[in-house]
Order: sequence, then structure tokens, then C-alpha cells
Amino acid sequence: MQRLTRTAALGALLALLGGCGLVETGATAAAGASSAAQQAAAAKQTEDQVKQQLEQAQSAAAAQRATAEQDSR
Repeated sequence: MQRLTRTAALGALLALLGGCGLVETGATAAAGASSAAQQAAAAKQTEDQVKQQLEQAQSAAAAQRATAEQDSR
């Protein structure tokens, strides 16, 4: 009877320790997904800023060409 109790206690302890590892793995995966989402949002924001800067540069170049064309007439 005492041997059965020890075996059951050891089994319960192993189950608890195994469960902790699973919880930790799940928490790590969730944190990784959150980090990936934040990185994707930051990349999108950077992409939008670059597009805006490109549009501004194209507008400035078009205005400069228009001025140069008017001056050459």
C-alpha cells in the first residue's frame, strides 16, 4: 500500500512538472506571436512613411520640371 502511494505521488509530481513545461511553451509561443505582430505593424508603418516620402519627392521633382519648362519658354 505504501509503495502504491509513493508511485502515485511520483506520478502526480511528474505530471505537474510536465504540465509546467507545456504552459511555459504555450506562453513562449504566445509571446512570440505578439512580438511578430508588433514587428509586422512597425514594418507597415515604415513602409507607409517611405511611400509618403517618395510621393513628396516625386511631387517636388514634377514641380521643378514644370518651373524649368516655363522658364525655358
